[in-house]
Amino acid sequence: MIQITPHMRLLVAVEPADFRKGIDGLARVCREELGADPFAGAVFVFRNRRGTMLRVLTFDGSGFWLCQKRLSSGRFRFWPTGGEGGVRTLQAHQVQLLLSGGDPEAGNTAPPPWRRLREAG
Repeated sequence: MIQITPHMRLLVAVEPADFRKGIDGLARVCREELGADPFAGAVFVFRNRRGTMLRVLTFDGSGFWLCQKRLSSGRFRFWPTGGEGGVRTLQAHQVQLLLSGGDPEAGNTAPPPWRRLREAG
């Protein structure tokens, strides 16, 4: 899991993103559609149209990180709506719940556990 800390600026794109875009395409979305500088160190969270995958984009000073999470089954139960300019700011604990498939607006409820990992062997 990505280390999300309270001091980070966490921006969630409200509208689904085209996941055929890579780092440069998502950085362009940050600038042109969300009105935010992708080089400023903020963490951007995007969702695909089906709601089965998330991508996290951030710049660490020397380059971009692009992380992706795809659920093994189902869809992400929550996605923020509203927000100015197609973007919504969330707090660190809300993004952590969002990345694990939970609903940050339902309180501190964790998502149901996924299947256990099998031991190698």
